[in-house]
This record gives sequence, structure tokens and C-alpha cells, in this order.
Amino acid sequence: MTVSSRRAAVLGHPIGHSKSPLLHRAAYRYLGFDSSYEAVDLAEEDAAAFAASLRQPGAQPWAGLSVTMPLKSVFVPAMDRLTPAAAALQVLNTITFDETDHGVVLTGHNTDVAGIVSALRHAGSRSLPRTVILGAGGTACAAVAAAGILGASTVDVFARRFPDAGDGLAAVQIAGIRTGTPVSLHPWQDAAAACAEADVVICTLPPRAADGLAETIDAAGRDRTGAVLLDVAYDPWPSRIARVWEQHGGRIVPGLEMLLYQAVEQVRLFTGDTFHDEPAVINVMCDAVGLPRR
Repeated sequence: MTVSSRRAAVLGHPIGHSKSPLLHRAAYRYLGFDSSYEAVDLAEEDAAAFAASLRQPGAQPWAGLSVTMPLKSVFVPAMDRLTPAAAALQVLNTITFDETDHGVVLTGHNTDVAGIVSALRHAGSRSLPRTVILGAGGTACAAVAAAGILGASTVDVFARRFPDAGDGLAAVQIAGIRTGTPVSLHPWQDAAAACAEADVVICTLPPRAADGLAETIDAAGRDRTGAVLLDVAYDPWPSRIARVWEQHGGRIVPGLEMLLYQAVEQVRLFTGDTFHDEPAVINVMCDAVGLPRR
């Protein structure tokens, strides 16, 4: 059995559904980059010990780490450096490693913002005048920043535990302030009415968490022609809210599109000078997960 010279992984809990290994391995094969890539199930309470282990000398070197729920904020204090986006949001989804004379330096990045922007642009959304974000977790913070980049005039965030989701709501509000994006926070019971008026809805909830909302939207029967829904959850797909949205004339964007584009940025960071021919890299990654080639 051949052992790769480097290793990479995606961390999260649960993690068995993740398609990140398929995406990264396809890109590494195309680029000739010698690294493994695994899925590691890591609970929140074990994150600090795992972060400490990353600095142990003599281990197989890391090319990088992808980080997903519920760890996107948990790893922030363990970093030596944060990129501007990760620092502004206090949320990361990527860790890179730099060897120095003083040991390994860990840098936290946030490629979710680029992933959301690129997924919406690929779907034809060039601007987001009226934007609704469902959820108040780490991905919602990235969605706020993405909406700001795409020129949203209003961003309304709806939390299932409003106003009890204190830390999450505060983080979303801070993300808006730091990125210059106008954010308003609202209770969950008002979400369906807001979705009926929005140009773009970004659902950042876990799989099936928006099913009840989907039923309310369906019952309202509002025509959603021209409106776009990006559901970051991609298993199962289409989700219930995506099916309802499409049935009422709206366009739907699978979370797999966001995953693809944020993973391209991770591959660029992990492979360094080996990275080249981005369009071809994107296409082999699309092939790996059944997305249409670009």
C-alpha cells in the first residue's frame, strides 16, 4: 500500500455524508498532488485536543484541513493567524499549515463566502436586492458577507430560537457590522412571509430543518418566479424547501454548488504551486459528485 507524503481531511460531526473527500481526491489526482484526504468525525468537545495534536512534531505533515459543522467557530481560538474574512466573521472552514523555524503556524480561512458568491453567480444571480437568510450559525455569517459582496440592499436573518440563540444572533449581527452589510434579525414565525417577498433566500439550516417552513410556504401558494433559493444542505436533494420553491416557479441552487466552489479555494490553498488550470480542476470535481461541467 502506497502512503501519501501529506494528508488532508474534513472535520465535523456527523461527517459520513460529506462529499468533500470526493471533491478533493478528484482534484489531487488531476493535479498530481501527493496527499490523502479523509473524513474525520470530530465532536465539539474533542476539538481542543485535536487542535493541540496538530502541533506535534514528527507526524505526517498536513496539507490542510476542511472544517464543517459544528466546528467552524470552535477552532478559531486555536489559530495563530486568521485571514481578514475569518477574522471579521470569527468563523473558519479551512486551516492551512506553514512550517517555520519556530514550529508549525496554523492559519484559519473562510472559503464559504467565496463558495456562496460563486454558487449564486453561477445560477445567474448577479445582485441580491432583498435577501433572506435562514439560520444563525457559522454558515449564516458567511452568507451575510456573501450577500454584502453581491450588493444586497437588505438582509433579513431568521433564527429558529430567536431571541434565545444569543451567541449565534450576536455573531451574525457582528458579521454584518464588520462587512458593512445591513442586517436585521427576526423571529422564525415571520420567515415564511419574508421568503414570499425575497429575491434570494439562503437556507443555512441542517438537513430537513426547514421542512416545516416549506409546508407553510407551499400553503401560501405565492408565485416565486425569478426568485432564487440556495439551500446549503445537499443531502437529501432536492430538500423539501427546494421542491416547494421550484414548484412555485423559483430557481433552486443545491448546496453542492456552494461546496464545490468553496472546495476549489481549499484545493488552491492546500496544493500551493501545484495548482493550475482551474477550469479543468473544477470540471473533474464536478464529475466526482455528479454536477454538470462548467
